[in-house]
Amino acid sequence: MWRHPSFDAQMKTVLLLRPLSYYLPPSTTRFKAFRTVFTLSNPVSPLRTPPQPRSVSLSLPKTLIFRRASHYSSNFNPRDHSFVFGSDWNFVAGKCISSISSAHTLEWNEPVACSEVGDGNNGGVSEEGTKHSIPVRAYFFSTSVDLRSLVEQNKPNFIPPISRMTNYVVLRFGNIKSEPHASGASLSGSDCCYMVVFQYGSIVLFNVRDHEVDGYLKIVERHASGLLPEMRKDEYEVREKPTLNTWMQGGLDYIMLQYLNIDGIRTIGSVLGQSIALDYYVRQVDGMVAEFTDINRGMEKTGTFTMERKKLFQLVGKANSNLADVILKLGLFERSDIAWKDAKYAQIWEYLRDEFELSQRFASLDFKLKFVEHNIRFLQEILQNRKSDFLEWLIIILIGAEILISVYDIAHKSAIASL
Repeated sequence: MWRHPSFDAQMKTVLLLRPLSYYLPPSTTRFKAFRTVFTLSNPVSPLRTPPQPRSVSLSLPKTLIFRRASHYSSNFNPRDHSFVFGSDWNFVAGKCISSISSAHTLEWNEPVACSEVGDGNNGGVSEEGTKHSIPVRAYFFSTSVDLRSLVEQNKPNFIPPISRMTNYVVLRFGNIKSEPHASGASLSGSDCCYMVVFQYGSIVLFNVRDHEVDGYLKIVERHASGLLPEMRKDEYEVREKPTLNTWMQGGLDYIMLQYLNIDGIRTIGSVLGQSIALDYYVRQVDGMVAEFTDINRGMEKTGTFTMERKKLFQLVGKANSNLADVILKLGLFERSDIAWKDAKYAQIWEYLRDEFELSQRFASLDFKLKFVEHNIRFLQEILQNRKSDFLEWLIIILIGAEILISVYDIAHKSAIASL
């Protein structure tokens, strides 16, 4: 073993070991790796000061698996902590350690690239900067939910409202002793989950696993009416990062917050509930637009249309009810009470409305409804003209019949008088 005072300041141990073939099985092919060579000016002169620790990438035929250890033991095993410097040198050097509180144990497995860290502080993961991911799922499978009966059957899970908004309720499930963000609690990785149910049929689930979704939806289904043949679904993600410089930060299909509490759940749930319901109504109006498009194409070919008056009135009622539901039930233009009171949640509310393009989608819906309204008015005029034509022809026929009867009566009287 070589030892020198200047070298000991940088390295704890340098091991001279047997050839590499002693540690590897005979079937292993020639092992090649990057190596760091400390050059000596002469065999007896002091070693030059080694360079600062740096990351060395290794391309190995088998995986280097890092295992955390609390500290280095004095009983250092070269078989567990070694890097090969060359097949001709036949020596293996132990990891250089200056001041380090943690270590890595290397084992052989599958191919992987690894880095040797010179600073012990870089080996760990900072818990303070960890991002907690909370899945959010929105569903729409009915047009109405009886919130009163839902709360009656789930009183232990009901969270009392803090505002005058009465078109939704929040239910909490799972074992938790405190609210989110209380005492540093986080929804991510916990058994606690939240369900926001809206009167117009939307359901928003927070931190619910995939295999548990059906169970929570069945809780609401018992109190729902106007079930739809096809359920609509949307997914989103909330990330918690306590060290975030700002209160919130947006991303692709996610929003990052310093923490998520009940007010945040209400605010995010209200926007996602409106978005998934608006998607349903947009598709309803799209169906009406497609139907009128087919009618117009038929009129283009034949010059007439065969729609019944009753069918037209049904389309009129459907268009008006969709517009009323979007404005009144969804409350698309009503600002959240929580957003009114706290600027932080107003920022979330406005960001999510822009993210889901609620204003633009409603503008598109309104434009399509105007197209439907224009076509309805046009077809109503045609049907009204048809009815007027029928009445006019009926009047003409009656007048003609009356004239014929009068002529016949005159002719009959003239024949009798001539006799």
